[in-house]
Parts: sequence; structure tokens; C-alpha cells
Amino acid sequence: MDDGVWVVGAGRAGLSLAYALWEAGAVRSVVVSGRRPEPPPHPLFGPGGIRYVQGLERPERGTTFLVLAVADQAIPRVALELALRGEAPPACAAYHMSGALGTDPLAPLAERGYMVGVLHPLQALADPLRGARLLRGSAFGVSGDAGAVAQARRLVRALGGRVLLVSPGRRPLYHAGAVFASNVVVAALAVARRILVGAGVPSEEAVEALLALARGSLENVEVLGLEGALTGPVVRGDVETVDLHLRALEPRDRSLYVSWGKELVRLAEEAGLATETATRLWNILERGT
Repeated sequence: MDDGVWVVGAGRAGLSLAYALWEAGAVRSVVVSGRRPEPPPHPLFGPGGIRYVQGLERPERGTTFLVLAVADQAIPRVALELALRGEAPPACAAYHMSGALGTDPLAPLAERGYMVGVLHPLQALADPLRGARLLRGSAFGVSGDAGAVAQARRLVRALGGRVLLVSPGRRPLYHAGAVFASNVVVAALAVARRILVGAGVPSEEAVEALLALARGSLENVEVLGLEGALTGPVVRGDVETVDLHLRALEPRDRSLYVSWGKELVRLAEEAGLATETATRLWNILERGT
């Protein structure tokens, strides 16, 4: 791709995207702008790497992708400040990376001739180096005008990923689903660790064991699908074991077990669990509250 990318924001998301594009040789040039005088420590900024600039500038000619990788609340301000710096470079699309917001915060840039859209990586970007690797092959939730969507498709294709078209008005719902698949998983593992520690397992050993278990579950989902990957007492219809769990758990963990247990019952029914057994499980979970 003979494209230039200008990333505003030198945090985890911005650096992950910039590094992924640079490493893939997907673009001709990459510029990252940040607030500090010096770039953050990152292989991007070594010899032969990409350019870093402090503060906001009008993207140079040849920039076809302007990406605002800033906090949600900062997007309107940054978009306005960039708009005040002049007209869009020819054929340039401007995006933000928020999962929950639509294109409205980019209205000042649209008035300056930018195509506008949303480019949200459906990936857990906890670290810029690891994040760049994870972005290769990932899905991106994309919204925007026709030109911006077409540009986004090219960028995502260069990373070997796929586009999920999301209506701007439904982005909060889309983002909530993403949170369940990422942060809620982390929280579930933290709860599981707490319970294992309560059972006498050292914390570090508990995390190692739970990671292996979680990886196995995810691999099963990939091969067998969500319904086929279910294991454990609910899908077996083992009411007695579920009851035993509820009696053993502390109140805060029991409440979580009940909430997620009900979701497991619903999924187990889709996997073929008998209605009578599902009803017994549901009743015992109800009593657990």
C-alpha cells in the first residue's frame, strides 16, 4: 500500500496499530504524534523507524489515514484542534479508535474534507509490542461514510484481518459485547483464582493452572463451537454438584456463580440439555440467590 498513516496518540492502542502496520510493511510511512517532547521507548522509533512529532500538526501531504488513538473524552477536542490546522490532505480518511462512539465527534474534520469513520480493533491491547502482534489477523469494528469504510477495508486487509460493519447507533452495544469477551474474562479468572486460593492453592500456581484451563476452553470453542465446547456440571445436568458449589461459596462469589450459571443453563439447553433438567438447575440457582 502506498499510503501514509498519521497516528495521534502514543499510548498502547496507537503504538500497537502503528507498529503492526510498520512491521507488516503495509504502508509507505507512519508518523506518531504525542504530548511529550521525546517519543516513548519503543522499537518503532529506532534507526530506520518511523517519525515522532510532539503535539498536533496538520497531517502532511500523502497521508491517507489519520487515526485518533486518544481517550474517548478527548476525541471531540482533538478533532476540533486538528480541523483548525487546515484542510484534509487529498483522499485522507480520519478515524478514531473508540469502541463505543460513532462518527459524530469527528464532525469538525468532516467539514475540513476528511472522510470520517471508526476503526476499533477487537483485540486486547495491554502492551504495544504484544498488541502489534495480536492485531495481525484480528477483527476491526468499522463504521463511517462510504469512503472511510472502503479505506478501512484496505488497511485491515493489509493486516490480514477482517472488518465487522457496525451501525454508528449500535456501537455501545457492540462495545459492551467486546468487554464481555475480554475484560470480563480477565475478571472471571481473577474470581476463579480467589476461589482456588480459598481452597488452599497458592496464588501463582492457581493462575498457571487456570490459564491452561482457559486456553483449553478457547481451543474447544474454536474447534467445536460455543455449544460444543461446554463442559462441567451444568451441561451434564449434575444438579447435586451445582448445589454443592453454591453451599461452599462465599456470598459474593455465590452471586456471580448464580448469574453465570443461568447463562450456562441457557447455552446448555441450546446444546441439547433436557428441559426438565434445565428447570431443576434453574430452580436450584434461583434458591442460591
